[in-house]
Amino acid sequence: QVQLVESGGGLVQAGGSLRLSCAASGRPFSIPLMAWFRLAPGREREFVAAFNWRGDSAYYTDSAKGRFTIARDTAKNTVYLQMNSPQPEDTAVYYCAAARFYSSTNLNTEGRYDYWGQGTQVTVSS
Repeated sequence: QVQLVESGGGLVQAGGSLRLSCAASGRPFSIPLMAWFRLAPGREREFVAAFNWRGDSAYYTDSAKGRFTIARDTAKNTVYLQMNSPQPEDTAVYYCAAARFYSSTNLNTEGRYDYWGQGTQVTVSS
């Protein structure tokens, strides 16, 4: 079993920056793929970014490209989401997710992931 704990959410002004963290415990060395999703009011949960720990490669949704960066700290079993120049439309609860098995397909699909954190609220003020 793997546990995921997010932190780093809060209130940020548009154009500022914020870094979210997701610490994995349990059997984190078995996780080949981790991702961030978000859930905004009135919307479905959507994919933001994913990181392939074995291939050391990152994937982003179009709205995140160029503004957000997903990265890992292997020693700390932690994955980060650096949010630069966030906008009010980025306001959401951000969730960390982890998959037991790696595949290059369906990275942006919730069903691809086996473990989820409780989420951290990010509010971007204009």
